Amino acid sequence: MTSRLDQPREIRRTLVPRPHYDPESFGRLSERIARFLGTARFLVYMTVFVLVWIGWNLLAPAFLRFDPYPFIFLTLMLSLQASYAAPLILLAQNRQDDRDRVQYEQDRARNDRSIADTEYLTREIAGLRVALSEVATRDFLRSELQQLVKELDAKDGHRTVP
Repeated sequence: MTSRLDQPREIRRTLVPRPHYDPESFGRLSERIARFLGTARFLVYMTVFVLVWIGWNLLAPAFLRFDPYPFIFLTLMLSLQASYAAPLILLAQNRQDDRDRVQYEQDRARNDRSIADTEYLTREIAGLRVALSEVATRDFLRSELQQLVKELDAKDGHRTVP
């Protein structure tokens, strides 16, 4: 919730100060983590990590093993990783949804402007066509003059021929 500038802030006094963090920085960090979690590199790293873990705990001397066969500690580690990964991925998706929504609104506004411009230009072209239909064009004048020349030649031809 953002604070409003037209209202005073509430003064809260607590014995333990609340930690402050920048939501934007945290959001960017979560996007970077989510982007990394969705790569083949991460899958390879996790596979190597799990294989080394299992290999160590199966093949190492008994006094160096720290997680015997059911690998309960490995399961706990993977569950912990998943419990942090899921909210980070959701946060990154929410931020992407917000960006997509803003982009959609901008695209819609741009399309509305384009439609309005197109309609305006269509009206202008229609107006020009109406205005041009009332103005004699070069081709129209040329055809009219050719018609007059033919008529004059025809009249001259009738006079010379008795």
